[in-house]
Amino acid sequence: MAHSTTQPWAGKEESRELMAVWTDVVRDLTDATKSLDIPDVPKWLAKVLQYNVPNGKKTRALALVYAYRLLAPSSQVTEENIHLVRILAWCVELLQGFFLVIDDIQDRSLIRRNQPCWYRQNNIDLAAINDGLMIENTVGYLQECYIDLVETFQDSVLKTIFGQCLDLLSTNYGKTPNLDLFTMDRYNSIVKYKTSYYSFILPITVAMHYAGIKDPEMFRQAKTILLEMGHFFQVQDDYLGSYGDPEVIGKDNTDIEEGKCTWLIVMALQRVTPSQRKILEECYGIAGDPEKVKRVMQLYNELGLPNTYAKYEEDTHKLLNTHIQQISRGLPHDLFLKLLEKLYHRQS
Repeated sequence: MAHSTTQPWAGKEESRELMAVWTDVVRDLTDATKSLDIPDVPKWLAKVLQYNVPNGKKTRALALVYAYRLLAPSSQVTEENIHLVRILAWCVELLQGFFLVIDDIQDRSLIRRNQPCWYRQNNIDLAAINDGLMIENTVGYLQECYIDLVETFQDSVLKTIFGQCLDLLSTNYGKTPNLDLFTMDRYNSIVKYKTSYYSFILPITVAMHYAGIKDPEMFRQAKTILLEMGHFFQVQDDYLGSYGDPEVIGKDNTDIEEGKCTWLIVMALQRVTPSQRKILEECYGIAGDPEKVKRVMQLYNELGLPNTYAKYEEDTHKLLNTHIQQISRGLPHDLFLKLLEKLYHRQS
């Protein structure tokens, strides 16, 4: 029987508790490097971790802790287990930090979480790749050696790297993008692997494993819903990447300049006339030319994409609500409804 709880999804108290555990995490990781008798690295690792990991919304970490509280039997929801779950939650956030450090280098992004991307700090440049790898490999040190957890993390990392690879191949590695590649099927594959697994499936699946759930059908039903949520989240991200306020979303809007395979460009290509397509061929994925970005945005508006997105968001919200209500294998609907509530009409 799952533990019934009134614990808030992401209240200030849980955020405070997570940050208290973060202090322990940084200390444990730096102590581990000190034991190797290697100069300068412990101090540098602490700096890398503090800059890149704890300053986001921590949605994945909060989802994991909340899921565990809902899914675990009452007898398991002890102070010790919640502490261990919070460490696992930070493992997910460490992965997020690693992915963002590497992604920002690959995309040549400027701003992340309202501060300069790590590789732009003090001329770190491509040495930041090693810093990203350091972040990633701290995860294995923190994990309890439960094989289900290790396999779940490794599976998510590999799938995310594959998704990032497809995203980069679609962007054509800095050359003018081939718009023929920008199909909805390809977009769906990028989203599934680059976003859904580590952002949605990973935190909830880790909580399920740690709560002792073994039923494969429960994992299958959760995965189905979470893949849909991941897709919803990425479409929102793509929309905010062109229409959002950079001050609110905490990063620069560069998807058009980078020639990214986004929901907006895929929808645009489904609607354009031959003359409008020519504009996209001339303007999409051209760096350093604000007028070309402006022309693409004008075309998006001419094609009515803001209204199309608004309808997509409403329709998807209703559909996900329906699918959540249809879950029948003992998973608490409230877990997924709270996740959906966090996504609906988000601005960052």
